[in-house]
Amino acid sequence: MAMSGGTEDGEPMGEMNTTPLIDVMLVLLIMFIITIPIQTHAVKVDLPQDSANQNQPQVDPVKNKIVIAADGTLTWNAAPVNEVTLTQYLDQTTQMSPEPELHFQPDSAARYERVDQVLAIVKRANVTKLGFIGNEQYREF
Repeated sequence: MAMSGGTEDGEPMGEMNTTPLIDVMLVLLIMFIITIPIQTHAVKVDLPQDSANQNQPQVDPVKNKIVIAADGTLTWNAAPVNEVTLTQYLDQTTQMSPEPELHFQPDSAARYERVDQVLAIVKRANVTKLGFIGNEQYREF
């Protein structure tokens, strides 16, 4: 036969059956492979790099501010806007020389999905001077 239960005198088998261990490990490996693409979904935004070694550019006199309220409404310099108008404003600012700074301030109660949508619009507009302001409201979380 292919398997042996030990010797004829009733001694225990000296080999451990590793088949169940291998089965469990294969199931875990498949689970990890399935869940990895779900965990890596993100919107990539190029944030400014620390330029301590370089000369700091002078602060632009024009600074634009995008605010996302708790209910999801957008404001551009305290005026309500929609996504199309925001895209037009961003396109205009990227054509200026020097490009004005863009301040981004989401409310702490704003939905993450809405913040993600606005950041994707900013990313598509190729804004190079972006700053997050109001981060002190998140210290308690």
